[in-house]
Amino acid sequence: MPPSVGDGPGQRPGAPRPGWTTLEIVTSTENTENLFDLVGQWLSLPDVAETLDLKVTRVHALIGEGALIAVRDAEGVRRIPALFLREDRVLEPLKGTLTVLRDAGFDDAEAIRWLWTEDDSLPGRPIDALREGRKTEIRRRAQALAW
Repeated sequence: MPPSVGDGPGQRPGAPRPGWTTLEIVTSTENTENLFDLVGQWLSLPDVAETLDLKVTRVHALIGEGALIAVRDAEGVRRIPALFLREDRVLEPLKGTLTVLRDAGFDDAEAIRWLWTEDDSLPGRPIDALREGRKTEIRRRAQALAW
């Protein structure tokens, strides 16, 4: 694979190569503020891989496919809420629910925050309702957020 930054002749280290697009990752402290406290138990990607008996690259693929979402902690480590897993598998209704939330304009941190925020009309948190098998009710509520 060709090098991507500043290692070509006459380039300063870290400078993008001509014709290459650079990706800047921006962490919004506003979106992740208190999120880690709200959720409580988090797993690193290697921990998720071990729990699911998968390679870490497969966990990355699950994130890319939208079956899981992860946010970066203060040290830049990607973490996944532990309640997204049930024993040795990903919570089954999660992927479809995350898709509905993305369609409603939620980023990953906002989706996690919504899933963990108490709703008196449920009662409880959407993540708990999903774990109890009430995916239709939760997805309807998520769809309504787009309007």
